[in-house]
Amino acid sequence: MTSVAEAPAVRSSGVLASLFSTDHKRIALNLLAVSFFWFLLDGVFALLMRTELARPGMQLMSEDTYNQLFTEHGSGMIFLFVTPLALAIGLYFVPLQIGAAEIAGPRFALGGFWLIVAGGLTMDSGWFTAHGAAKAGWTAFYPLSGAQRSPGLGMDLWIIGVVLATVGAIVLAACILSTLLRLRAPSMTLLRMPVFCWTEVATCLMVLASFPVLVVAMVLLYYDRHFGGVFDTQGGPVAYQHLFWFYGHPVVYVMFFPFVGIVAEVVAVFSRRRFFGYSAMVLSLLAFAGLSMSVWAHHMFATGRVTNQYFSLTSTSLAVPGGIEYFDLVATMIGGAILLRTPMLFALGFILQFLIGGLTGIILGSPPIDYHLTDTFFVVGHMHYVLFAGSIFGFFAGAYYWWPKVFGCFLGEGLGKLQFALMVIGTNLTFFPMHILGYDGMPRRIANYSKHAGWTGLNELSTAGSYVIALSMLVFGWNVWRSMRKRVAAGPDPWEGHTLEWATSSPPPRHNFDSLPPIRSYAPLYDLRQGES
Repeated sequence: MTSVAEAPAVRSSGVLASLFSTDHKRIALNLLAVSFFWFLLDGVFALLMRTELARPGMQLMSEDTYNQLFTEHGSGMIFLFVTPLALAIGLYFVPLQIGAAEIAGPRFALGGFWLIVAGGLTMDSGWFTAHGAAKAGWTAFYPLSGAQRSPGLGMDLWIIGVVLATVGAIVLAACILSTLLRLRAPSMTLLRMPVFCWTEVATCLMVLASFPVLVVAMVLLYYDRHFGGVFDTQGGPVAYQHLFWFYGHPVVYVMFFPFVGIVAEVVAVFSRRRFFGYSAMVLSLLAFAGLSMSVWAHHMFATGRVTNQYFSLTSTSLAVPGGIEYFDLVATMIGGAILLRTPMLFALGFILQFLIGGLTGIILGSPPIDYHLTDTFFVVGHMHYVLFAGSIFGFFAGAYYWWPKVFGCFLGEGLGKLQFALMVIGTNLTFFPMHILGYDGMPRRIANYSKHAGWTGLNELSTAGSYVIALSMLVFGWNVWRSMRKRVAAGPDPWEGHTLEWATSSPPPRHNFDSLPPIRSYAPLYDLRQGES
């Protein structure tokens, strides 16, 4: 007779069974794989655009094709890569960190995954229509996204794809938040949840509060394109921006908070110290999430239709909870026995580089300065320091940290450090010159510029950096292939972790745990080790 522990392994065999499994770990891995596919695809789009911008003149493509690449790159990275990535990591590790056997609503979670897949396929199917893919930018500002400026089926498919992917993210967030609130182990109180779990709480609250507004905006935009009377009115374009940015600013923190949580876990483990300032960190995350819902119109200073004083004040106020989070991360390392393994290197890269993204965000929160910098490459540089120099470095910190738990083997340390070095060089070479270009007046969303503008040298540097980033991704791919071929087995707890996922086997079984250690704080395994010493 097949045992209970063996039965799920039998049921989950086969490709179709894997794709339709309700195991939260399998859903999360499928979503991670799909998200990474769009990262690579939209990364190729970015390389094509950077190659075009390296020199004045149109070398590779028409302006229309450039605008399509621009739109699909931004849309794919936001809707199909970083946002699903942030939720997928929570989908995998939240049940493990709170001692749960399963995710809440596993069939809903599976449905959320397939909605995101359907959304991505629908968005990209616009490439095969007569007028090509959408070309109004990832924000789809009206009237650029209207029927007159963006005719054809490509824009309609983009809108439908955004709705599907956004609804999928809402469903996943509801499942994760329900798990955190309802399925914790008996002794896992709210204030014993790990920092990563609290970042997922804040993330899911923002998704549930702001993402439905984007769905409404897309439905209204679709209606306007076919019937009119919504945004083609006086004040309609500004009304669209209000709706879009009510989603568009919180989504930045949706794409950021989980990676703060990852870095917090990595810093504590590789500093051999308990995370410093846990209660302050929790309060700052919740305050940050609340404030994020109040700053949306700081993207709209240049419209002249918003209250600058209010939105500037709330934008600048974000520096307070952000400063607390930074203080806690740095204080955790002070006095610790720091191990500079690959996860820790990526965590340090995150801490140092995101600081640039955060500080430039404060600069853009000042209306007089924003008037000069809005819609320039300065904004592009700021955004990429937040999401690439920040969140993606946080993701790779988690990838190298949790790979032994998920797959039972290590990624190569030497290749990991090589990837880190290449990513640091490529990231700063690509995105730092954008701040200077933007300050000098180079607009975003342009496919060409004058050879007399003086922007060629910095654009060449930026393009060279983008290819260094691409090389770093090839190194990561080689590391994954090599580590899976020549497996270096990892035990249940190779890093001496602090949280419950390290109390089970690597990879975890279908039901996650056979037993749980005592839970007395947010770092139960650290407590157990201290008690044994």
